[in-house]
Amino acid sequence: VQLQASGGGSVQAGGSLRLSCAVSGGIFEVNDMDWYRQAPGEQREFVARITKYGSTEYVDSVKGRFTITRDNIGRTGNLEMNSLRPDDTAVYYCKVNMHRMTGGRVVVEDHWGQGTPVTVSS
Repeated sequence: VQLQASGGGSVQAGGSLRLSCAVSGGIFEVNDMDWYRQAPGEQREFVARITKYGSTEYVDSVKGRFTITRDNIGRTGNLEMNSLRPDDTAVYYCKVNMHRMTGGRVVVEDHWGQGTPVTVSS
């Protein structure tokens, strides 16, 4: 299973970015798709989640500014980030929890993408 995160970059405060996460490889069903971020010198923190039923959850600091979406089968997902602030600067990671078919059985696994950097300047 591979997760490819993309869309990061540098923007000024108030700007927008759209991050994407593409999931591939194998037979699987994505349950939750999450975005996390890790700022320099900080621990990785949860940002947003979307379940396979479409329910969403956000950390308080991004509510009303970020929107998480995904396709129906969970192969792709996006994090739309608006009204960006300098404290949004971090490396952003997508993570999925999935049921995966392997060796004739189904396993439940978490998989992480490689991270895409976001820099917001004031």
